[in-house]
Amino acid sequence: AISKSSLCYSLVFTMVVGSNNFLTLLSLSSLVLCAQSLTPVALHNSPSRVAACSSSSLFMSDWSSFSALDDDDDLDMAVDTREYAKEEDSQEMKAEVGASLEAPSIENDAEPISVPAGSQLAMDEETVLGVLSACREEIGTLFGYSAENRGVGITGGVDFVEMDGPVVVLRLKGRFWHQRTTVLDRVSNYLQQRIPEIIDVIVEDEWQLTDEANEVF
Repeated sequence: AISKSSLCYSLVFTMVVGSNNFLTLLSLSSLVLCAQSLTPVALHNSPSRVAACSSSSLFMSDWSSFSALDDDDDLDMAVDTREYAKEEDSQEMKAEVGASLEAPSIENDAEPISVPAGSQLAMDEETVLGVLSACREEIGTLFGYSAENRGVGITGGVDFVEMDGPVVVLRLKGRFWHQRTTVLDRVSNYLQQRIPEIIDVIVEDEWQLTDEANEVF
C-alpha cells in the first residue's frame, strides 16, 4: 500500500516541476506537513484539524497584506552627535567651531524693547515680541545665538508662538546646557517683570521641556 505522505510528495513533485512560483512551493510544502501529521481516522473524525491545516496553508501562501512596519516616529528624529569645543578651550576656538554651525532661526522677530525689570509695559503681541527679542540678548548665555555658545554645544533658541489671553505660548528648540524648565522660567521671569499683565508663560508642547528634546535637533 502507498502511504498518504508518499502520495502527497508525489503530488507536490508533479505540481512544482513546471512551476517557478516560490509561494506555490511554500503552500504545497505546508500541505504535505499537515498530511504527515494526520492519520485517515484523524482526518475523518477531526474537522477542526482539517480546518487548521487549511488555514495554515492559506496563511503561509497569502502575502497580499504584507507591508513594512512604519510606526516608529522616533526614526524621524535626528539625534545630535556633532563634536563641540570643550569648556577649557579658548574663546577663539569656541567661536571657530560655532561659526560652522547654523544659528537658531528666529520666528516673528522684532526690534528689541530693552527696559529695566519693574517696568509697566502694555500687554500686546508687538510688545511681547520686542521684549522677547531683548531677552534673547540680555540672557544670551542660555541660547545658541552667539558662535561662542554654539561652539560648546549650546544651540537652543526660543520663539514666540501665540498669545492665549494673558498667557504667552513659546517654543523651545535645540540644545541647552541648563535644564529646559530652567530656561523657560528665566524667560518667563524676564517677560513678566516687564509686562506684569502676563499671567503665565508656557511651551506649546510639554515634550519640549524633556531631556529627550535636548538630544535632537
